[in-house]
Amino acid sequence: MSTNIVRCGDCGKRNRVPAAAAGVPRCGECGGPLPWIVEAGDGDFADVVEASAVPAIVDFWASWCGPCRMVGPALDRIAEDLAGQVKLVKVDVDRAPGLSERFAIRNIPYLMVVRGGDVVAERAGAAPAPELRAWVDQARNSGATAGRESG
Repeated sequence: MSTNIVRCGDCGKRNRVPAAAAGVPRCGECGGPLPWIVEAGDGDFADVVEASAVPAIVDFWASWCGPCRMVGPALDRIAEDLAGQVKLVKVDVDRAPGLSERFAIRNIPYLMVVRGGDVVAERAGAAPAPELRAWVDQARNSGATAGRESG
């Protein structure tokens, strides 16, 4: 299991954040919620995403994908804004062929929101940051599936 270092948005302290945990990460200094931005692959997807205590935004991407590089920073910002409420999980499709096959990923970026182990929303393609935020908010707040969209 990997660990990332993130900076607390409240006090600025750097904290280690595990890819998988029972609760949500909190700052060791001030106790504030931390942005949860991690990577997952074929071997740890179930622990990192499906067992997450908060909705997981899954970003299927690749380093050679221009639109993926545009969407990445917007998703990072969403995860920072929603610290303690969501987990952003980045899946490199070149390093996770099993997940690409399992979810029939044909276009990237491909985004999913997984809550309680269930895919509640998914969309393909890049979109402006405000549209991505609205999509994430709808998926987090809806009791039903938010549906499949193309970007």
